[in-house]
Amino acid sequence: RIAYFYHDEVGNFYYGAGHPMKPHRIRMAHSLILNYGLYKQMEIYRPLLVEDETMTMFHSDDYVHFLQSVTPDNFNDYNRELQRYNMDVDCPVFDGLFKFCQLYTGGSMGGARKLNQGNADICINWAGGLHHAKKSEASGFCYINDIVLAILELLTYHQRVLYIDIDIHHGDGVEEAFYNTDRVMTASFHKYGEYFPGTGGVKDIGVNSGKKYSVNFPLMDGIDDQSYQSIFKPIMKKIMETFQPGAVVLQCGADSLAGDRLGCFNLSLKGHAACVEFMKSFNVPLLVLGGGGYTVRNVARCWANETGVLLDKKLSEEIPYNEYYEYYGPDFNLHITPSNMENHNTKKYMEDTKIELFECLNSLPKPSVQIKQTPHRIDLESKIMDSKESNPDVRITQEMADKMVTDSREFYEDEKDQDKETTKVPMQIST
Repeated sequence: RIAYFYHDEVGNFYYGAGHPMKPHRIRMAHSLILNYGLYKQMEIYRPLLVEDETMTMFHSDDYVHFLQSVTPDNFNDYNRELQRYNMDVDCPVFDGLFKFCQLYTGGSMGGARKLNQGNADICINWAGGLHHAKKSEASGFCYINDIVLAILELLTYHQRVLYIDIDIHHGDGVEEAFYNTDRVMTASFHKYGEYFPGTGGVKDIGVNSGKKYSVNFPLMDGIDDQSYQSIFKPIMKKIMETFQPGAVVLQCGADSLAGDRLGCFNLSLKGHAACVEFMKSFNVPLLVLGGGGYTVRNVARCWANETGVLLDKKLSEEIPYNEYYEYYGPDFNLHITPSNMENHNTKKYMEDTKIELFECLNSLPKPSVQIKQTPHRIDLESKIMDSKESNPDVRITQEMADKMVTDSREFYEDEKDQDKETTKVPMQIST
């Protein structure tokens, strides 16, 4: 039983000219999911807007209030707050910012709630996965940490929750939130060394009761499918055996793919999806989220393909016609070809790091099982979408079409995935 969360307004938001983060990619992935016919095998839900009170289960009151209040028209009145909350070129103030946070967080928390209720085995929210946001500041294109809030929801029912991050960037915001608890284990496979956010060394293992419950595998440029799977599968198998989580949250950032605009890994769609397939095989309640990914045509390919993997459905190599068909030229194929870039991750380095992590996991104490007081619950998902909203063969209403307008500044040109207007590109950091 798979539940899929999608809101038709999520692709409308626009970070600004030249900014690599494009919510439009979520709509592109959704279009492929529809036109591959995957929607027929899932329950489709529209997430409701998460209220500010719910966000303060993790984030500070003043930070959430600031996100509610600031707009492109008044941000000059908040100069001190902009600096305090790290709102800059990477985390800009844009139209509808708080609603965007409400939407992507609603999908993740709604998925967690549905898993808790036992109404689904797997929940998908490709709009979620913004793993850098901190308790009182924005970071790396992320404002509200939907992952932390979803895990807090899962902890109201499950004794232990495992978080896995296959984004190219370290999942620092999630790790930091649970760094001193043994009820959440975080495992991140990421680029390390002069690369945002600069955290996630192999020695970063947690503190206090959370010591040894943070697992980090730092990687170097050019890692390929074979090398990645040689570490991911044995480490995750060991973690599942040792930690025995009641639920798993998997962040599937697509910036670890070959050819990403901000990335430097060399994974194919098959290599990336193999992680999803492996975690699905444990038959533990699974929340699957998006994350980074800045070559938008490949992000859409990746998340559509992984939706198929979760459904045990092999997708045809030829991409079906859809409203963004021209993005996938010139070959219009689903899968991408990795480059011939050098893999700087030597077999010795990979093996030595794997052994070090195994030694840490072998000494892992049995986690505590006490359940904290259950926080206030709210309704986080709406009714199943009407079939006409999820069936690409049925004409949509004008009202629905109005909600699906792509920002006129979004533009695709050759290999660049750039905007129509060229401006200075923000620092190359991301989810």
